[in-house]
Amino acid sequence: MRIIITGANGQLGAELKKVLEGHNIYAFSKEQLDITIPTNVREKIEEFEPDVVIHCAAYTNVDGCESNADLAYRVNAAGAGNVAAECLKTGAAMVYVSTDYVFDGQKGQPYYEFDQPDPKNTYGKTKLAGEEIVKNTLRKHYIVRTAWLYGREGKNFVKTMLQLAETQKTVNVVNDQFGSPTNAYDLARAIKLLIESEKYGIYHVTNSGSCSWYDFAKKIFEVKGLDVKVNPLITEQINRPAQRPEYSVLKNFNLEVNFKYKMRPWEEALIEYLT
Repeated sequence: MRIIITGANGQLGAELKKVLEGHNIYAFSKEQLDITIPTNVREKIEEFEPDVVIHCAAYTNVDGCESNADLAYRVNAAGAGNVAAECLKTGAAMVYVSTDYVFDGQKGQPYYEFDQPDPKNTYGKTKLAGEEIVKNTLRKHYIVRTAWLYGREGKNFVKTMLQLAETQKTVNVVNDQFGSPTNAYDLARAIKLLIESEKYGIYHVTNSGSCSWYDFAKKIFEVKGLDVKVNPLITEQINRPAQRPEYSVLKNFNLEVNFKYKMRPWEEALIEYLT
């Protein structure tokens, strides 16, 4: 299979390159493939004639999206549209990586793929707009919503906590936002399963189980054997530009029904990552 990966230097892109070994992989960084320029997208897809494009490129700075909404829509929505349009022309399938932030977090129970999105911040709105463009443009699409991603490359919560532990004995972390930490390697493995199936549609893909950011931080320090005290905060104590959903746990319903595939617990995935 011929596969193009956009945003290939990010957390997920780096893992996809490993997981998809054996396929013909054409992996492009932001500098090599600017998805906001239609001609750039067209040239790459026409040149490499992929069977599928795994679209990881995105503007993921949640707070930055609030002050740079034009850029966020240009990358997350219009950029995805550029990729989808070229996939349509060439017959390629497309994976669009989306987010739990398309939901408002008020349900109080895990979100199914069939629940109605209602994003409360600009990042979530732009990613939902990208979803809609891809769905309306291309029949052969996989929309993959994930959450709280961490991997070997790029910035993430796990790395931030470990960096803080180098200089601090106490950290403050919110305890009233809940989600499912997800290892980028596990997400990459699930995407491999999807693209080899041609079972198109919307999929929630996170490690199983859930926790608060506070619980997540405590587990990181516990696994690493670090003596760091974690103080629980409520969201109102942190002045952040973007509103976060309180409870954005995703249920991997379609993945489990269509493939009988169960994502491992987030604790197990974290331990493997850290040891």
